[in-house]
Amino acid sequence: MADALRKTKVWDLPTRLFHWSLACLVLAAYITAEMGVIEWHFRCGYAILTLLLFRLVWGVVGSDTSRFVNFVRSPVSALAHLAHFTRREPDTEVGHNAAGGLMVLALLALLLVQVGTGLFSNDGVFSEGPLAKYVSAGLSDQISEWHEVNFNLILAAIILHVLAVLAYAVVKRHDLVRPMVLGWKKLPAGMRNAWSWRSSR
Repeated sequence: MADALRKTKVWDLPTRLFHWSLACLVLAAYITAEMGVIEWHFRCGYAILTLLLFRLVWGVVGSDTSRFVNFVRSPVSALAHLAHFTRREPDTEVGHNAAGGLMVLALLALLLVQVGTGLFSNDGVFSEGPLAKYVSAGLSDQISEWHEVNFNLILAAIILHVLAVLAYAVVKRHDLVRPMVLGWKKLPAGMRNAWSWRSSR
């Protein structure tokens, strides 16, 4: 069976850099907020916003597996995929599966809400987002509360994401981490490589 497998490109370099940079920046944003280092918290937020804007563009013009049109599917498709989760079948996915695609959308949406509310929020003491001066103090306070609540939703989504990756490794024996690091995984011969602007990589 091993002879029938070959290295197949599944994630381009920009997508992988986005994924790991975003993970590091979200962690840094959390740590700086907890430590009260608000200036650096804002900087993390700006960097996250930049990454998200890049991902929205790359989701239209990037490689096949990074384009939204190729992995955004209906909730029905996601449920159908999860219904067969316990089956230990060979990995044949080039890119996100139906459930993973919805998770990507959810995380992107939550993070966009987070950076958006952060622009109008304040810490109740000295610091405020760059757009807070354009809204009333009361509205800024309300948005700040939404900012905190939304982070809890992000945390829940991240935990679910990590648990899903672990579940795929344990139940289905599918390694989802290595491909996001190296860009390729071994799939049945004949599977098409993900198109990339850097096809030589």
